[in-house]
Amino acid sequence: MAARSIGNATISFGLVSVPVNLFSSSESSASVSFNMLHTTCGSRLKQQYVCSKEGTVVEKDEIGKGYEFSKGQYVQFSAEELKALDEKATNSIDIAEFVPLSAVDRIYLDKVYYLGPDKGGDRAYRLLVAALLDTGRAAIGQYSARGKQHLVLVRPMGDVLVMEQLHYHAEIRSPADVPRPDTPVKDLELALARQLIEQTAVDVFRPEAYSDLVRERVLEAIQQKVDGQDITTEPSQAPETKIIDLMDALKASLAKRGVTQDRPAAKLTLDAEPAEKNGAAKPRRKTRAAS
Repeated sequence: MAARSIGNATISFGLVSVPVNLFSSSESSASVSFNMLHTTCGSRLKQQYVCSKEGTVVEKDEIGKGYEFSKGQYVQFSAEELKALDEKATNSIDIAEFVPLSAVDRIYLDKVYYLGPDKGGDRAYRLLVAALLDTGRAAIGQYSARGKQHLVLVRPMGDVLVMEQLHYHAEIRSPADVPRPDTPVKDLELALARQLIEQTAVDVFRPEAYSDLVRERVLEAIQQKVDGQDITTEPSQAPETKIIDLMDALKASLAKRGVTQDRPAAKLTLDAEPAEKNGAAKPRRKTRAAS
């Protein structure tokens, strides 16, 4: 079944224009949502707005919008004033520059859309795809829609163009604000961690190998309720004993995957333990697991 376009636009750079159609890259129906119901009769509840000052229900025609410029103080805007503030939709993706795709950190990614050629844009569309692939670059520009101006990145995915809606820089929180310990990493711990990673390392990302198990469980429970069955809660298992020592945790993780000291032990065996306070490094005896 062919995808249905959700809009159209024109990619503009220099004197070149590429008319395109926009397509959703994901299905919003994948999530499971529940309605608010009256537990007594099972009817769906309606949402109402209550005035925080008077405690009365406010009807729809009495509701306006405003901005809180100070604690508890608002400046009101009429519908006409808000409409005047909206960015006019130009249906134009205005390209400002071309950058290496690797130069745009993935933390800026917000939403993703597919772009397909619109009428009369086949040649220009193909040319832009080929040029981006050949140069290894992506187009950075801005796109106005639904009253907002979005920062976007246009890149090729095979022979299809993808438009990624990005966060503006001011919307991104600095990683420097994240507290992190100043703890040194030991060589042996690093060696064990590397081996643990290599046990499940793959060269190709296979998204089809993963599914939302929680969603499947919820849908199964919904069907049980529709069929008139009761949902029983499985007895919770006692939590496993936590391994506090990092070395023990790494070794236990490798053992769980069937890795023994006989397997690539040479890669992770160090010649010496860390030096003691009053002496040189102490040689470590290599041991093998009993057969």
